[in-house]
Amino acid sequence: MKLKLLSILSILGILAIVSCNKTETFDDKWKNENEAQFAKIAANPEYTKLESQSGNGFIMYKVLKSGEGLTPLFTDQVKVLFTGWYKNIWEKPDTYTDENGNVITNKIIFQSTADTNDMPLELNVWSLIDGYSTALQHMKEGDKWEIWIPWNLAYGAAGNNNIRGYTTLAFEVELVEVLR
Repeated sequence: MKLKLLSILSILGILAIVSCNKTETFDDKWKNENEAQFAKIAANPEYTKLESQSGNGFIMYKVLKSGEGLTPLFTDQVKVLFTGWYKNIWEKPDTYTDENGNVITNKIIFQSTADTNDMPLELNVWSLIDGYSTALQHMKEGDKWEIWIPWNLAYGAAGNNNIRGYTTLAFEVELVEVLR
């Protein structure tokens, strides 16, 4: 009887250990792919590392055009031109044809001032995601930067509207004017 009980307990113990073996979920895969893309940008010498103002990590940026005007403070309002995007599959081009002949749009532009006839958008620096706010506080009027923001300085694990949690974001931002 004791041997049967010990055998049953052993089997239950093995099943418990096996069932606790974590399998990768869709979110885990998405998070890992986005972190790998950000790490790839971070290793690229064309980009510069910039610690976030909050101390919660860093963003990467590349200067596309230099300006000479004012630099905004956290409490300022700014006018910017920008395009924000991410990719569904980082290894694939912006658009590609799948195995069934369908053209797939892989680069997802989630917001752009190009959609409003390139009218600059007025934003409060303090109200933006950490990574975007950090970049703006280091830019000068007239600067145009390509900015890469890891998920933890963007919309975090929860995401925002159509942007899934754990998404690395890329922006092309031109600081048009600091409003004081």
